[in-house]
Amino acid sequence: MNRCLSLFVLLCAATCLARIPAHAQSAAAKPRVFRAGSATSNITPWLGVSISGGFQDLKSRHVHDELHVRCLVLDDGETRLAFAFVDVALLGRELIDEAKALIREHTGIPPTHVLVAATHTHSAPTTIPLAQCEPDPAYQKFLVQRVADGVRRAANQLAPARIGWGAVDVPQHVFNRRWRMKPGAVPANPFGSTNDLVRTNPGVNNPDLVEPAGPTDPQVWFVSVQSTNGRPIALLADYSLHYVGGVTPGDLSADYYGVFAERMAELLQAERSSPPFVAMLANGTSGNINNINFRGGQPRQPAYGQMRLVANDVANAVHAALAKVQHRDWVPLAAAHSELKLAVRRPAAEELPRARELVSRAPSFPRMATLPEVYARESVIMADWPAQVSVPLQAFRIGDVRIGAIPGEPFAEVGLDVKRLSPNTFVISLANGYYGYIPTAEQHRLGGYETWRCRWSFLETEASVKIVDALLGLLGK
Repeated sequence: MNRCLSLFVLLCAATCLARIPAHAQSAAAKPRVFRAGSATSNITPWLGVSISGGFQDLKSRHVHDELHVRCLVLDDGETRLAFAFVDVALLGRELIDEAKALIREHTGIPPTHVLVAATHTHSAPTTIPLAQCEPDPAYQKFLVQRVADGVRRAANQLAPARIGWGAVDVPQHVFNRRWRMKPGAVPANPFGSTNDLVRTNPGVNNPDLVEPAGPTDPQVWFVSVQSTNGRPIALLADYSLHYVGGVTPGDLSADYYGVFAERMAELLQAERSSPPFVAMLANGTSGNINNINFRGGQPRQPAYGQMRLVANDVANAVHAALAKVQHRDWVPLAAAHSELKLAVRRPAAEELPRARELVSRAPSFPRMATLPEVYARESVIMADWPAQVSVPLQAFRIGDVRIGAIPGEPFAEVGLDVKRLSPNTFVISLANGYYGYIPTAEQHRLGGYETWRCRWSFLETEASVKIVDALLGLLGK
């Protein structure tokens, strides 16, 4: 009886196996392999290029530290994702799309699966026309090639890997820079209006301070990648801090993003790793955040001192949190992308005569020396802008973690809303293009620098709500 039962079981098993297609049997037998590769590409320009980040043009005179694009490619066996973080203040969509086309040509990774973001250092070359800073076309061409090269080199390094992630709070270096002030303490804006209710960067220990106009996001998310034998390959972190600054005028510097990369390598004892370990720090939702405590109490730092302080604290916190991270041998990867149509806040016809007169009568013409002149010039430039723009949004999934990408400078509230409605999620800003500051609708009502219409603040006042809704849709896919 037992022999008959055994023969029956074997016959059933053989019949079931025969019904499974041969390719499925092969796939089931083949182990899944997760791979990763990282690389850097030097993007330091020649001296004399325009430095972005101010209302006035400033030419570079010295290189304090080299600028890089830091790249990471992940592969789950079916899907590849690529990251490239570029040591510049801003990157326009045209340049990014050119780089993505080269990446697709040489690696096969589709543009929707490539995230290219600026770090937002304010001591790097101008890459898009902004204020009175103009890019060097030769540098733009060089930068596109170097971004593509960085991703190609990371893809060349693909090897079996493990991946893990975590988050840690670093609250001591993030402060809301927009403040409610005592009555009469908010000056007129560049358009002559006295309706602003907040002041950006009001000065440390200003006696007219009342309270910050919004929250901060102290959370640092990070993704750690290592080889199957534990050698560090890459670490990607995300912190909602605008930038640090404190450089010598005319210096080129990666700001605290570069210091963080160096410090993480030191902490992981990976300075001489081969292939080289790459740490990268992305900019979260920091449009209204900086590292200045306007209530005072911060000791004054020498040039580059503050960025070292901030970078070391962030790196140390991430390193400590890494001890609790479980690295997985394989996780699924996914990407989603959409285009969101948003209205543009163009100058009204009745505003233009005053703007044109201010520009034409500027004492230092063609240079605009005052804020009213600078913003008048912006109005003249924007008079012929389209009524609507298409904004690219992107979402990545790495195992249980989701990453949203927004092409501008969203306020901290935007990232906090996304995190509240989509667990295990963080947002990378200045990604895949540049569409200016993205305040919330409420912050638009308060006014202030980040809301003043110009080429770095032009989306409709409801843009943040529409962006969050669209991004949540992508993150849920």
